[in-house]
Formats: sequence, C-alpha cells, structure tokens
Amino acid sequence: MSQDYALTIAGELTVRKEQVTAVIGLLDEDNTIPFIARYRKEMTGGLDEEQIRTIETTLSRLRKLDERKAAVLASIEEQGKLTADLRLRILAAGTLTLVEDLYQPFKPRRKTRADTARELGLQPLAELILRQAAEPISVVDAAVPFVGDDVLTTEDALAGARDIVAETIADHAEVRSRLREKAMQWGSLISTRIKNAEDDKGVFETYYEFEFRIDRLRPHQVLAINRGEQEKVLRVKVQVSERDWRGAIGETFYVRSGSPFSGQLQAAIDDAAQRLLLPAIERDVRRTLSEQAEDHAIHVFATNLRALLTLPPLDGYIVMGIDPGFRTGSKVAVIDVTGKVLDTVTIYPHPPQNQRKEAFDILADLVSQHGVNLIAVGNGTASRETEQLVAELPGKTKTVKYLIVNEAGASVYSASPLARAELPDMDVSIRGAVSIARRVQDPLAELVKIDPKSIGVGMYQHDVDQKKLTGMLDAVVESVVNQVGVEVNTASPALLGYVAGIGRKLAEKMVADRDKNGPFKNRTDIRRIAGLGPKAFEQAAGFLRIRGGQNPLDASAIHPESYQVANKVLKASGLDPRSSQAEREAKIAKFRAQNSLVDLAGKLNTGIPTLEDILDQLARPGRDPRADLPAPILRSDVLSMDDLAAGMDLKGTVRNVVDFGAFIDIGVKQDGLLHRSQIPRGLQLKVGQIVQVEIISIDKERGRISLGWAHPRTAGRE
Repeated sequence: MSQDYALTIAGELTVRKEQVTAVIGLLDEDNTIPFIARYRKEMTGGLDEEQIRTIETTLSRLRKLDERKAAVLASIEEQGKLTADLRLRILAAGTLTLVEDLYQPFKPRRKTRADTARELGLQPLAELILRQAAEPISVVDAAVPFVGDDVLTTEDALAGARDIVAETIADHAEVRSRLREKAMQWGSLISTRIKNAEDDKGVFETYYEFEFRIDRLRPHQVLAINRGEQEKVLRVKVQVSERDWRGAIGETFYVRSGSPFSGQLQAAIDDAAQRLLLPAIERDVRRTLSEQAEDHAIHVFATNLRALLTLPPLDGYIVMGIDPGFRTGSKVAVIDVTGKVLDTVTIYPHPPQNQRKEAFDILADLVSQHGVNLIAVGNGTASRETEQLVAELPGKTKTVKYLIVNEAGASVYSASPLARAELPDMDVSIRGAVSIARRVQDPLAELVKIDPKSIGVGMYQHDVDQKKLTGMLDAVVESVVNQVGVEVNTASPALLGYVAGIGRKLAEKMVADRDKNGPFKNRTDIRRIAGLGPKAFEQAAGFLRIRGGQNPLDASAIHPESYQVANKVLKASGLDPRSSQAEREAKIAKFRAQNSLVDLAGKLNTGIPTLEDILDQLARPGRDPRADLPAPILRSDVLSMDDLAAGMDLKGTVRNVVDFGAFIDIGVKQDGLLHRSQIPRGLQLKVGQIVQVEIISIDKERGRISLGWAHPRTAGRE
C-alpha cells in the first residue's frame, strides 16, 4: 500500500527526492518546522520554511489517501466484491475524489429503488437494457418472464430494471469524473433572491440575480453566495447544460438505435441524470468551490496576519494608548519604554458628556508629566473623533505625534486570564488601552496574547473551516515568533508558548521559574524546567535569547550545538563578541574576504549554510528582522473628508488586503479602497505597508473613498 512519498512530493514541488526524504525523516522524528528550516539546512539542501510546511501538508494528504484506500479495499473485500482490476484501480487513484468514485457502488447506504429491484430478480432485465441487446424480441416480451407475485406487470418489471440501470449509470466512476470536470469547466452557478427574504442593508444585492461560469468565479463571490444562502436570503443552484451531461454519460453508456431496448436506456439515462447524478455532482461542485474559496480566504488571512506580526517595533517611545468610546468614555493608559504602566484615566470628550476641554487638559497634563512622545489611538468606535482631539496636542506640547492602531482583539485580551495575570488590579476596560499602547512598542509580543482569529485581518473568517483556519494561523504566529526570536527573561507565557518545542504548559513553567528564581543566566539554565527534556531544548534553544547573560552567544540565533564552531571563528577572526556592532561587522567582513567558506567549513567540520548563519549572527547578534522594515506613519495633524479632493496624493497604511483590493488608512475616518485594478501588475501589498495613493473619487454620503496608485509626480502628504 505504501508509496514512495518522497518521490511523489519531489515531483510536485520540483525539488530533489533526497531533500524531501530528509524532511520526512526529520518530521517523523518530531522536529519542528522552524528548527528544521533554521538548523538543518545541510540535511534539507536549504529548503525554506514554506517549502518544508508544504512537504508536511502534502505528506499528511498522501498518508490519509493511503489510509482511505486501505479502508475502502477492506470494505469491498468484506462484501466479497473486490476484483483484481478494481484493487489496482483503487491503488492507482491519485485523489480522494477518485477513490470515492470507485467506492460509490459499494458504499453502505439506505435501501434504494435499485436494491429493491435487484431483490425482485430484475438484474438480468437491467443487463439487457445496459447491453442494448439486439435480439429480435419486443421489450414487453423480454419483460414477461419477470412478472409474478411481486412484479405484477411488464411495466413494473421494466421500471424496476430502469432503476437498476439508472443507479449503475450514476455510480459509474468514469461518468461521475467526466461530468464533474465538465461542470467545473462549463457549468454555471446561479443565485436568486428568495421571495420576501430580509436583506435590509442590501448586503447580498449583487447576487439577487446572479449567473456566472463556475471556472471564472472568484473566491470572495463563492463565500458571499454561501453566506447569503445560509442566511436564507439566496437560493443557489449549479446548472450543467444537457449537452454536457448527455455527453458525459454517452461516452460510456451508448444508446444503440437498432436495439429494442434503446428507449429504455434513454429513459434510464434521463432518470439517472435528473434524480441521482446531477444532484450528486452539484453537491461535489459546491463542496469543491467552497473548499477552494475557504483555502484562499485562509491564505489571505494568514498573509495579512504575517504582515501585521512583522510590523517593526517602535523602541524608545513613552506611549499613551487610547481606547476610544462615546457613552462609556475613552480609556487612557500611559506606558514607559519597557511597557510598564505609568498612569491610567478615563476621559469623556464625546457625546453624551461632551467634556472636551477637560479631556484635552487631562491628556496634555499626562503628556507633560510622563514625557509622552507618541500617542496610539485605537481604530474602533469614536476613533476619528478622538484623533481630532489628539491632533491638537502637538500645538501645545510640540513633541508628541500620534498614529492609528488596529485595536481588533483588544477587548478579547482585556478579559483573558493572561490579562488578569499581567494587570491584576486594573479594570478590564483600561486593559484594552494598555494593549493598544504596547502594540506600538512591539506588535508581535502583544498580538500573540490574542487568538489570531480575533485580530481582524481576514475575509469571511467565520465562514471557513475553523480547524483549518486555526492551524494555519497558529503556524504563521509560530513562524514569525521563531524568526524574530524571544527574550526568555522578559517574554510573556503567550509569546514563549509559540517557541519551537515549548508549548503553553512549558511556557507557564518557565515564567513561574523565572519569577521564583530570577532571570536565566544562560541557555543551559533552561534545562532545569521540569518537563523540558533534551528534545524540547534542542528545538527551542536557538530561538531563545538571553541578553546580558554569562555567554554573549546566548543573545544570538546561533544554536548551542554550534557554539564550538562559533568560538573557533571568534578566535580566528580576533573578534570580541562584546565589541561594537560596527567593529563586529568590519571584522567579520574582513574575515569573509580572507577565507574561503568551503575550506573553512571543512576545517571546522560544519556545513557552509550553518557557517554563513554563524558569521551573520556574529556580525549582528540577535538581529530583529523587523527592524529593516519601514516604520509606521506618525502624524501630527488630522484630515477630514472635507479636506480631500480628487487628484490629491497621500501616504497611507495598508490595513487589510482582500480579493478585490486593499483598504488604506489615509488619515480620515473612513479607510479608502484601492481596487485591485489600480494596483500595479505583479505588486503584492502587505498589511502595514506604507503606500502612496491618489484620491480618485469621494462619496461623502456613503462614506466611500476610491483610491488609485499615485503617480510619482508629487511627494505626497505625510
């Protein structure tokens, strides 16, 4: 049963079989994907994390396919119907769909009309119809021998035989496969509004009278139609032309005009198509479309989440976080450069209280008292009204700037056990303001405290397979956390829990040990954690950072297993790991120029990829890859819709990327839409990216702003 998985996967991914074999072996030995990608490059031939994850996914799919084949073969064999040819066809099937098509005639199911007809002994008559026998006999005469106590008339006999033929046609693997292909290529998806269905806001208006060829549907259309159907606004069907379904059936079940049974077969074909085959194919097509659309939506969510988590941290700022609100007021928290809470307050500048002057004075005093130099305003309710208040502060304080922060998930964090542990004496409503402020200082460290699904950078996230979505998003968070590295002596349990090999329970034990026994002095100290065995240490050690510890290498991404090599390089290059960065970079550059990496790797008994990583880390130990990305836009003034005009160029921040374009924060209450037709061909926008856009049109009544890609003729407004 087992196939050569490595060969199959290598063919699909266009990589060498040896690379895939190595990855499969490492995965089967419980190595994590971040560890394999970072510290086993020699074994995998330098495959990156995405390739390794694809191998893992494909391997799981192939193994599940083999498991299903084994179950199907066992079931058919138990029924005594497994032939040598059928066994070979099932074993050769390359997809789960084909396996299920071959299994269709043998699946246990409720008694059918065809089953009843077989019990009445009508199978031989059905065979005559299927064979399109040319015997010189009338159909009625052929049916006479089957009339008896249970089959009262020749028409009853023929009807029962046609039921058997119809089921035989509908269960035929090649027919189902051909018709499915035709439906996916040439069929149409049709949606109409259900009479008197409630859709007050016209959410699904686009799909009230909608017909589109299936192979041209876009994922967001499929998901929107699915939701409209679930909310009982839309009625949906798949339409396959008669020419296509007759052609798919006719290639296997040919009606011979010279046979007296031609009319019976034609009637059975019509019945098979309308009663059995087309409904089954419609279900298959809808399921396939939904799965493809969901996979796409999950991929979009994951891409946006990765971009959000890799936003550069703004170090060195004393931040005031504001969680805006109307009736219950706006919650304010000030944190120092380490994230420690310095002050909190609630202000009421908006209706119904309208205490704007008092609120302004409170904010100005907090800025002056604590030296606040950056204000982070949540982008929820009353965000832009609060922004207008905040924008007046620079006129009084001179130094402070502000930015709008995606506050999605802040309320989820506020009520979480982690928030209660971190901020035990603080009101739940204030914790959201703290979270907003900390997101500016280190987006990754703060956002990992929240269920990724609550971060709000997806499309139709509640309509997709939740298990698959959670798995993908967790993989993204794990990837980014390990790419950046984690300071073990300051990280929260939520952040530590995503380190390769650690997990939630070990993370909590590490924090408890740190609180009880003080900071970890070196990576070896981590071994003292109960339950953290040699395998977990091997997976985690390289991603954990200890800055200012006993061993300077512990602050880098160099794995302890390579310390001996790293120390030899330090000695050979005359480099002191405590030297300034400029000196480190200069000496490593000189060392690279004077030595052949191939010769050096041989002398040090290590691989070239590992040696290159060691040299990079010695030059810039523990470098945060996020630091190389452009910083967010910091503003000191505010715009309104009235300030905008067609043709104006602005800088904006990408807030969300979806199928039909990207939503851009340009500093007014409503994000603008940069339609996909306006995005330069081949350009992939990312959440958090700074872009130059042009105002195309403004619809103040509907609060809509259409954007285009800005021409390079102006510098744009910050």
